Amino acid sequence: MSGTSFGEIQVRVRYAEVDRMGFLHHANYLVYLEQARIDMLRAAGFSYRELEDQGFFLVLTKVEIRYRRPAGFDDLLTIRVRVERVTGARIDHAYEVRRGEELLSEATTTLACVDREGRPRSLPDFLRGRGDAIGSAGS
Repeated sequence: MSGTSFGEIQVRVRYAEVDRMGFLHHANYLVYLEQARIDMLRAAGFSYRELEDQGFFLVLTKVEIRYRRPAGFDDLLTIRVRVERVTGARIDHAYEVRRGEELLSEATTTLACVDREGRPRSLPDFLRGRGDAIGSAGS
């Protein structure tokens, strides 16, 4: 899959998502990354719910987040997601979280495709075989 596969969402940090110092709690970044992936898929014309209804489950097997600067309550953040690689049963993503032009964090994730019992399975053709299928989102 080419590096041109991308999406972008904006999220405003809610008060309930900050810690006692007023910074966005680190665990909430995972929620934002997931929302960016789901919205990218939706913008490409696919529903994560329908994917699961067909017995394809994408489970997070690896995540790395580099926190550079804190975000705070009411900040408007832009989360950019890019598909880096697709194999028969795996999708790798890269992310940037920004406040305006300021880079706050960078992340990568690996998702594996499994069946209802958690056994590995091949990605559906529209995700595996069409590099542009999920790449047109956000463009």
